[in-house]
Amino acid sequence: MRFPKLRTERRGSPSSVYYLVGGSALIAFLLILVWVYSAPAEIAESAATAAVEEFNQNDRTTSSSSKTSSLTTQEEEIGNDNNKGEHETVSEEDGTQGDTEVLLPPEVRTEPEHHIPEQKTDKLPQEEKQEFSTTQEEKTDKPAPEEEKGGESSTNQEENTKDSTESEKSDSQEEEQGSVAAQEGKESAAAGDDVVHEKWKLCAWSGSQDYIPCLDNTKAIKALRTTKHFEHRERHCPLQEELPKCLVPLPDGYTQPIRWNLSRDQIWMHNVPHMGLVSYKKDQNWVRQAGDKLLFPGGGTQFKTGAGHYIDFIQELVPSIAWGKHTRVVLDVGCGVASFGGYLFDKDVITMSFAPKDEHEAQVQLALERGIPAFSAAMGTQRLVFPSNVFDTIHCARCRVAWHGDGGILLVELNRVLRPGGVFIWSATPVYKTSDEDRQIWADTVAITEKLCWSLLEKGKDPETGVGVAVFQKPTNNKCYDLREVLEPPYCEEGDKPDAAWYVRMKACIHKIPIGEGSRSEWPVDWPLRVDTPPLLLSNSSKGIYGKPAVEDYEFDTDHWKHVIQKSYLEGVGVDWSTVRNVMDMKAGYGGFAAALIMQQLWVMNIVPVNEPDTLPIIFDRGLIGMYHNWCEPHSTYPRSYDLMHADHLFSTLKCNLENLVLEMDRILRPEGWAIFRDKVETLSTVQETLRSLHWEVRLSYEQQNEQLLVAQKTFWRPKTTS
Repeated sequence: MRFPKLRTERRGSPSSVYYLVGGSALIAFLLILVWVYSAPAEIAESAATAAVEEFNQNDRTTSSSSKTSSLTTQEEEIGNDNNKGEHETVSEEDGTQGDTEVLLPPEVRTEPEHHIPEQKTDKLPQEEKQEFSTTQEEKTDKPAPEEEKGGESSTNQEENTKDSTESEKSDSQEEEQGSVAAQEGKESAAAGDDVVHEKWKLCAWSGSQDYIPCLDNTKAIKALRTTKHFEHRERHCPLQEELPKCLVPLPDGYTQPIRWNLSRDQIWMHNVPHMGLVSYKKDQNWVRQAGDKLLFPGGGTQFKTGAGHYIDFIQELVPSIAWGKHTRVVLDVGCGVASFGGYLFDKDVITMSFAPKDEHEAQVQLALERGIPAFSAAMGTQRLVFPSNVFDTIHCARCRVAWHGDGGILLVELNRVLRPGGVFIWSATPVYKTSDEDRQIWADTVAITEKLCWSLLEKGKDPETGVGVAVFQKPTNNKCYDLREVLEPPYCEEGDKPDAAWYVRMKACIHKIPIGEGSRSEWPVDWPLRVDTPPLLLSNSSKGIYGKPAVEDYEFDTDHWKHVIQKSYLEGVGVDWSTVRNVMDMKAGYGGFAAALIMQQLWVMNIVPVNEPDTLPIIFDRGLIGMYHNWCEPHSTYPRSYDLMHADHLFSTLKCNLENLVLEMDRILRPEGWAIFRDKVETLSTVQETLRSLHWEVRLSYEQQNEQLLVAQKTFWRPKTTS
């Protein structure tokens, strides 16, 4: 097309007007095209600038954990010489972490061994600023993340930007959205098969689609001398070199999960194609099939009329429980499909649900697919992977745990993790039925609770359902313990650390309740003030994990993550947060990342690595949930169970095969799931190479000096060849 020759016409003639208008329109059209094609890059560059400003908004000091922080690590708690053996005491001076620097976001990093400056600045000094190299890798068949998010059609994306919550969507909209997104993701992944040389194969053994390496280690399980105490349901991890170098397959027909909060009541059957519970628990209202979906009416063995009614009955029985205010963090033992925890969200309560991977087929997997916090574990021989005195309430509804057996050692373990003044809610036939067996179990169990100095607050029966509930309360001091004529169970030995929990065997002993100002015997402030209020135990810590006075350290970390989340993560890194429900922070620190996301329709599993300062009690005191873990081993969660994983200066602290950890993230994340990395450039270059081989899409990558922010998205790609 040629431009009009405006000068050949007389001034004011109709032709000249037409040419003038036409030329102006054409120029405007070309300018629009230029803007459209350049806008994503400009937006990305702007996002990069915002993101890296978050990297460097303050000058802080970080040094070795054992030299600057008064908080010990799990490795120090349990003894570094025998991580999985009997409990040992390692003093702060003798801990082997002294030479390992705790790597933190760049805005809190200067030189080790110096105290944090009193003044705070919003940005780095001018002479320290550098230009940032910003790259945004484009998808093979998809537009940039600013144009399309989560693999959705443009129509659905426009609807989602108007309303981030999905509670008002109809079932038909969810179904169309899931199928379209899955198809687009699969087409994109298929188109990218030739991008990288094929390195991986598909795991091909029976059940590999649900493979959990540390719970499905058949070789180790067969070698066990006994399974009397559910040893076969506990963790038995393969060695690093024994981990299979293959990718878990997708179930046939797998598609994008239904979004919260519809997912609490329905999921795609093909995503968790296990129908055992549909027939096995059909009379208990757990789950039923309806076409290509599994529906969850909210029932359970002890609450067939619905978990909501059951929760309200408990509140009426014990008004002081005050769901969502006094009571915020709950542990549900033997959770089934976790409807109890799912309905407690309505009360602003977060529940850590767990059950073993056993004949109750895929119960925890169903819970995670519904968007409810859960993990696989058993009440066996090892301590639960939590610190002491952290859960406000522990719940067991026909959880199939013999609390009266083995001298009550399992109740002793609950006593360890239950907060002083917290309650144990038990709903089972021994509470309200009168058979000889039920009477005997009740008597034996109550005898153990009395030895633990638990008081029976209430025992009542729901007139509508006929189900009974007993509520016991842990004491807030040691007076009752000291007055016992027979010290059974005895006090634990002085060297037995109550917070040591990683591969530590249960012991039939009780730890003294910490007493005094700032001790963990004092109840946190009511929710929601609890999430930002510095926990009382910080007043007894002279230094925080960054080396500054603990309370000041904590408050700065809280403000920092609020700023990063609001100004960078939610707006500038390309993540479609409307698709995100299940989140894992792989190195949680004080839990600031999770706290900053508290208003989003999601929950965060806060992981405190065993080689990092033990901040998990602080996280629970904030009203958040988490667990200990060693990232040189696989996690005890199912494949395809999380939507986003956050790794803040984690990889550079590990002394194991980083490729194995990236493979583990690929196992844990759902297709179209996200990962956000913050770490050293040289570390993430290795990570990025592995991500490419797995056909992940690197959405954003920003560098400054030796620090990098990397945002990547897993695709639907799976290898075509099998192992």
